[in-house]
Amino acid sequence: MPGGVNSPARAFGGVGGEPIVVERGEGAYLWDVDGNRYIDYVGSWGPLILGHAHPKVVAAIETAARRGTSFGAPTAAENELAQLIIDAVPGIERVRLVSSGTEATMSAIRLARGYTGRDVIVKFAGNYHGHVDSLLVAAGSSAATLAVPNSPGVTVGTSRDTLMLQYNDVIGLTQAFADHGNRIAGVIFEPVVGNMGVVVPIDEFLKALRALTRENGALLICDEVMSGFRVAYGGAQERFNIEPDLTTLGKIVGGGCPVGAYGGRAEIMDHVLPAGKVFQAGTLSGNPLATAAGCAMLRLLRDEPPYEKLERLSARLADGLHQAAVDAGVPHQIARAGSMMTLFFTEKPVTDWPSASRSDTKRFSRWFWGMLDRGVYFPCSQFEALFVSAAHAETDIDATIAAAREVLGGI
Repeated sequence: MPGGVNSPARAFGGVGGEPIVVERGEGAYLWDVDGNRYIDYVGSWGPLILGHAHPKVVAAIETAARRGTSFGAPTAAENELAQLIIDAVPGIERVRLVSSGTEATMSAIRLARGYTGRDVIVKFAGNYHGHVDSLLVAAGSSAATLAVPNSPGVTVGTSRDTLMLQYNDVIGLTQAFADHGNRIAGVIFEPVVGNMGVVVPIDEFLKALRALTRENGALLICDEVMSGFRVAYGGAQERFNIEPDLTTLGKIVGGGCPVGAYGGRAEIMDHVLPAGKVFQAGTLSGNPLATAAGCAMLRLLRDEPPYEKLERLSARLADGLHQAAVDAGVPHQIARAGSMMTLFFTEKPVTDWPSASRSDTKRFSRWFWGMLDRGVYFPCSQFEALFVSAAHAETDIDATIAAAREVLGGI
């Protein structure tokens, strides 16, 4: 495997050293192959909102596996998952299941172009939308960590129709539409950014996004692969009252299995083949194991909502980390949206990629290893979100804060 991993975010490239090799997970904890136990705040980068190996999710996968692992044909479970998504997410009237978040954003971009007959897509520096060629420009996540904002292999022609702006920059967005409004097919954005660390949108930015796209006949694409079902049952669009035309989902929707989805207004989604002419297909789309896990997860979130507990635990963790950093005299910023959070090692507020990129990544590396040595597994990059799960207890949070006090006092 190149670099010894199957995804660069796992390689510890942002902190140095060798990654841990995981053996198993249960609830709020991970164990590596050397027998070390960690309080886990990565949660497979977000989907495990109820913790590892939730019994009802595991049982659903086991039941589905006994019936067959793949059919490449319609099943009742994929219809149930589609209905659960439609019922929960305000901006979705029709939905198409795919196999990853990257596939969802790729498909949504193609649909926006096919629906509008235009070419240009607007994205924001530090927003990561998967490894789609046309969107891998000034991307966050591992691209930011490894200092590869524009990947080799992405051609000038591919990225020519991508217009990159700064997040939360209302003036820049307004100017872009003044200059290119009749060429813009859509604007894609993370309503809670998780891939340059957590960055929350300002209200004026959200209002400008909706008004400018609507006035210019462009589509507003809300990338909720990370925030969907995480910051609220209906996602960030429920939490912040956003009205997107298209939404992309992943992570939690698969209950820990490979699933993505994109959906939106019926009149737009009806342009997708076979209802329309915009092509998108996949043999494993709606895979029975993944849809079983997703249905079990979304039913649990609907019937036993964990969001009040997640808010309480996350606020406790954020307050504890902040106070520990203050007491240690460490310059920092805490950014949080629900159970997504980042501790930035920087003096000034983080509102966009330039302000995030000024963080002290060397200090972050010392922080990461100090916490890992004390049994706390945080994301291995300054530019990633950590996730609190409903499986965490107050004792886990308090143990994390106690470890943070030790580490911050020495870095």
